[in-house]
Amino acid sequence: MTREAATESILEAKRQKGLTFEAIARAVGRHKVWVTAALLGQATMSREEAGKTAEVLGLSPEVAAALQEIPTKGSLDATVPVDPLLYRFHEITQVYGTTIKAIIHEMFGDGIMSAIDFELDIQKKEDPKGDRVVVTYSGKFLPYRKW
Repeated sequence: MTREAATESILEAKRQKGLTFEAIARAVGRHKVWVTAALLGQATMSREEAGKTAEVLGLSPEVAAALQEIPTKGSLDATVPVDPLLYRFHEITQVYGTTIKAIIHEMFGDGIMSAIDFELDIQKKEDPKGDRVVVTYSGKFLPYRKW
């Protein structure tokens, strides 16, 4: 079974069972963002994690095996995303990317934020003027080395 076919099966079972990504993550024992990434084909689950996922969703061992394969990461085409929500993240980078870069360099020096030693969290903040989306990136700073 391909990762793409596994993702389709996972999303269909999730819909049929009325489960949230957070509920599946609790069953797996990991953070909802990481589990969601794995379910969408962007991270590799251990045998135990994949087994718990297949169990909670009522899916086959073939799906569990696919979840254990190392994926080709990067789920978007190279073009600008057209989905409005994904486009907003692209727009944020276009507008604030140089600002983020300048402030990180000012605070840490010449380097990058790791996307490997990295955590992402998404929360909802209730607000009388309209609920807010809170996205937190937390990546290890990796300085460029000199040689």
